[in-house]
Order: sequence, then C-alpha cells, then structure tokens
Amino acid sequence: MSEASPGPSLRRVLLLVGAVVAAVVSVGIGARAEHDARVTADEPQYLLSAISLAEDGDLNIRDELNDHRWSAFHEAPLPQQTAPLDGGRTRLSPHDPLYPLVLALPVRIGLGVAGDAGAWVAAKAFGALVAAALAMVTTWVAVRRFGVGPRRAAVVVTCMSVVPPLVVYGTQLYPELLAALAVVSVIGAVTSEAPARPAPMAVLLVGLLALPWLSVKYLPVAVALGVVALVRLWRADARLASAVLVAAGAGGAAAFALVHRAVYGGWTAYAAGDHFVGGELTVVGVTPDYLGRSVRVIGLLVDRDFGLAAWAPVFLFAVPAAGALLRRRPPGWAALVVPMAAGWLTATFVALTMHGWWWPGRQVVAVLPTLVLTTAWGAEVLAAERPRVAARVRALFWVAAAFGMVTWAWLLGEVLTRRRQLIIDFAATAAPLSAQWRALLPDGRAVPAPTGVQVTWAVIIGAAVALGWWAADPNGRVGGRPWHRRTAAADGSSSDGGRQVVRAARRVKDT
Repeated sequence: MSEASPGPSLRRVLLLVGAVVAAVVSVGIGARAEHDARVTADEPQYLLSAISLAEDGDLNIRDELNDHRWSAFHEAPLPQQTAPLDGGRTRLSPHDPLYPLVLALPVRIGLGVAGDAGAWVAAKAFGALVAAALAMVTTWVAVRRFGVGPRRAAVVVTCMSVVPPLVVYGTQLYPELLAALAVVSVIGAVTSEAPARPAPMAVLLVGLLALPWLSVKYLPVAVALGVVALVRLWRADARLASAVLVAAGAGGAAAFALVHRAVYGGWTAYAAGDHFVGGELTVVGVTPDYLGRSVRVIGLLVDRDFGLAAWAPVFLFAVPAAGALLRRRPPGWAALVVPMAAGWLTATFVALTMHGWWWPGRQVVAVLPTLVLTTAWGAEVLAAERPRVAARVRALFWVAAAFGMVTWAWLLGEVLTRRRQLIIDFAATAAPLSAQWRALLPDGRAVPAPTGVQVTWAVIIGAAVALGWWAADPNGRVGGRPWHRRTAAADGSSSDGGRQVVRAARRVKDT
C-alpha cells in the first residue's frame, strides 16, 4: 500500500508496534525483583490494595496484611509502610489510589484463576498491555500530530520501547507507564487541530485529572500540560472550552484535597505512611540539598547506574533532536518541551533520590514519551533535509538501539536463571560491553560535588543541543504537518486543493 493512503497502513503499523512491544515485555513477567521476592518496595503495596479493592471494595489492607496475602509474591517478611488509623482498624498503603483501582480488574481475574499467585501474574500481564498501548498511542501521535512517516515513527517508537526503562516498567507494578500513557494522550489532544471538540476535550480532561490520582508526584507535569492546553484553547478562541478546563482543574484539585483529607488523613497519601515521621513533606527529604541535587540534570540521562543512557544509549538521540525542536518550533512543540521540563525538574529537585530501590529511570518514565516523540520528529526532519547525514545517524541509532536490546535480553536471561536479581544487583550484569560503556559515564554517587566526568558530559550534552539547533533549518516545513494531510494533498485525494483538482478533472472528462 502506498503512503498516499496511509489510513489502513497506519492501522497495520500500530497493530504491529503493539504486538511487538507486548511480546517483548511479556518475556519479563517472571523476572524476580530480589532473591526472596517477585516484587519489591512499593509493588506489594499496590498489589495488596488492588486485592482489597477486588475482594472487599475498599483500600483497607489490614486483613490482607494480617492474613499474609503477600506471601505468594513476597516470600520474605513484608516491610511495613502503613500507619494504623482509626485505632488500628484501618491500614492504608501510602500511595494514591487510581493505580490499584485500575489493577483491581486484572487482579480479580487472576485471583479467580490461580488465587494469590494469579494476582501478580495478571497484574504484570496487564502491564504488558499498557506498554503496548503506550507504544501505539505514541506512534499515532508522532504520525498524526507531528508529521512523522508511519514507518519511521514505528521504528523509533518500537526501538525506544523495547529497551530500558520502558520495557522494564512494563513488568513492574508501578503507575509509571499509565502516567506516560496519560501524558502522551493529552499531548495528542492538545495538538489536535480542533482541541475544543468533545473527543479531544474528553481525552484532555481525563488525562489531566488522572495524573495526580496515579501519584501526586505527577502534579507538576499535569499543571504544565494544563497550562499548554489553556494557552492553546485561548488562542483558538475556544473561550467556553478554556473555562471548562479551568473549572475542571479547580474542581479536581478540591476533590483531591478533600478526599485525601477524609481517607488518608492528610493532603496526600503519604499521610498514611509510617515512615514520614516529620510530616508528609519529608517525602522530598528532611534537609534537601538542592544545589547537590542539581547534578541530576545530567545524571538522569547519563549517570553510570541510574541514567537512561547507561542502559539504552538510544535516548541520547533525543538531545540534538531537542535542539532542533527548540529552533524550528513546529506546531505543538510546547506540548513536548513544557511537560518534559516539568517532569525532569521534578525528578531533579523534588524527588528524594535518583538512586533508589527500583529500576533506573523511574522518576522520568512519565515524560519519556516526550523524548520519544522529539526523537521521531528529529529523525523525520533529518531524513528529509539532510539525507546523507541521516544515513550515518540512522546507522548509529541502530547500533545504540541494538546495544540496549542486547543488554536487556542478557540481563533478563541472567534474572530468569536466578544468576541476577532485577532490582538489587542489575549493575553487575555480564552483558557484553555494558561495564565498559558505563565506565565512561559519571558516577552520581561517588562524591557530592561535580566531577570532571560530569562536567565533560555536561559539555557533550550542551554541544549536542547546539548541534541540533545549528542543523535545523528555521524555515523548514518537514515534520510540522500531520502526515495524513501531507500525503493526501500530494495525491490530490484530500484537502480543499485536492478536492478541487479532482472535481476539475471530472468536469474535463464530462466535457
């Protein structure tokens, strides 16, 4: 099928992307987090809450804790996270409720099939479906909103979805991928040609309101997207839609505060935790060193153990693409840059730590679709305007993608054969060239002050942004027009001009 009729072709591309990502993620369902636990840290808490919702219809996990319901997926004694409420009658996991609410249905199915052992399997299988949906929606947005060709979008999105951290969080019981799905869906709605129409508005409102309920840490990203949407609607003279957005935001904030005060006893779910003895805000640290945290600006990307590029160098291609995006500023560019910055700065200055008891990249997973879309857009522009350079960059992209895929496959094999554990000793993997590559990256845990390696990488990243800026033609048009309109106009089958050509041809024939 030719590119001139991309509808069915795009549908097939989306199905293929979803099938590949779901299949690759599903291989990791059985990976153990640590020696005596299939899931660890916050994951058992989400599972217990989902089990309680599925069976009892509430978030009180007191009976699940007393009955050791966690033993099917956490053989060791479960660390407590909950503070007793109502004289000990209630115990709530200190996590926002939307993710366990979404998990409740697959968990209920799993419980019916294989009891508690089926609960964690069903929950992880659902995660693979979410990963597939995220890849499909990201591909669709790249094509329909940012003018990327279907095949190129599929390649870029798939390559960046089957490497860490996205492939890993498809197997982890955290709200990260659902948050990423909400973010990319909102981006698709905001960049619609008519964002005030019922369908885009519904997606916009649901996505924005869902983010804080998945986790309050996504609130800055939701606010950033909300501001972008409000500006977009206002400039489109959609005053009623703008008012609806503001009212929904205010109402959502009030509902969030009131429900959390009534259910958790504080402004956030952290109030129900037993380890925030200094109050809910201690979740960001008792005495935060914000100057010291500033090294995370580059560390989140290139830290030796917890940076994105340490496990998937393909994410480095987003850096020059971002420089090109900032110079070209195609339609919808703010919907990528603003939430990207909000999420990155939250992970830098608000998160308690960059290095934690989880797989690397957790703090930025929610905004990774913005990096993927930026990379896909940059690839489209480069291929059209600098084809010779694009051929060399394409080869490097494949090498970087292959490195991430091989590293993940190797590590997963080690985990499935019990030679490694996914969370506690992943950095000891014997994957080819992994240790050698990571030795070139800065160690964010070595010293509190910036090191020479960190400064070097900061210069490299800055130079890559400048290179992308320099390479982008500010007057270029490629990559800023939805693909279906470009291709339809090219063969005269759509758009006003195309329809006029067709009608004129018919008149000539009739004459």
